[in-house]
Amino acid sequence: MIFISLVKFKSKLTKDSIAQASKLFEQMTKEGVKILSVYYTLGRYDAINIAEAPDEKTAMRALLRWGDLRSTETLIAIPREEAMKLIE
Repeated sequence: MIFISLVKFKSKLTKDSIAQASKLFEQMTKEGVKILSVYYTLGRYDAINIAEAPDEKTAMRALLRWGDLRSTETLIAIPREEAMKLIE
């Protein structure tokens, strides 16, 4: 399953917060969440994280740990081809 997280930083980025985020990414990977991409953005959100996880519970467990650093809105995504099959 693909999860797209829209991220707002709760405070200014520092070397310490970046190191903490790196540890959280490592922990996510160990738990079976694959980080597909991370983008820093301009506008309403500060970053977008795209990850793949085996199920919603695994993704939620990993994402809940980010609460002190970031607020997120996470979307579940499926490829267009799979969505088209649902319409047929």
